[in-house]
Amino acid sequence: MTEHKIGAHKEYYDSIASGYDELHSEEQLKKLELIGKEIVNDSRLKDFISSSDKLLDVGCGTGISTGFFKAKEKHGIDPSSELIKIAIKHNPLIKFKVERAEELPYTDKEFNIVISLTAIQNFTNISKGLDEIKRVGKKFILTFLKRSQKREIIEKIIQGKFKILKKIEEDKDIIYFCE
Repeated sequence: MTEHKIGAHKEYYDSIASGYDELHSEEQLKKLELIGKEIVNDSRLKDFISSSDKLLDVGCGTGISTGFFKAKEKHGIDPSSELIKIAIKHNPLIKFKVERAEELPYTDKEFNIVISLTAIQNFTNISKGLDEIKRVGKKFILTFLKRSQKREIIEKIIQGKFKILKKIEEDKDIIYFCE
């Protein structure tokens, strides 16, 4: 994607940042509750995330999903500086940074769990972003919009790069639990 398109995505999310939670928090919380129930109820996911884990949220927005999970240490990244400002205000103990998925500033396997909820379709380079997510993590919860024009590409890349433990379709997203 060109620098122009990168800037357009960032500008869009910067421009809607003040109303982002009003627009998206209810559906995000519903999705998070579903993910939480799956982790509790599916024996394959029993030890998927624990309170002693180090978590990274890629495309964290205002930090709704980052704050949802219990983990010893939490980090969130998003290319929108305005969304990150809100995330820091809501969750001052979480380490938030303005970064892109394609260039994660972390070491290999630094995180027990990496989540990316409803952000993958916005990555500048989906394959490179998912390579970076895989590089820095051990376990993964990845979701993207079901109606995305990039759905087939995203699914093919996820299936090629990760070991899929479970796939769920909910109202708006496809959810993958992976290793």
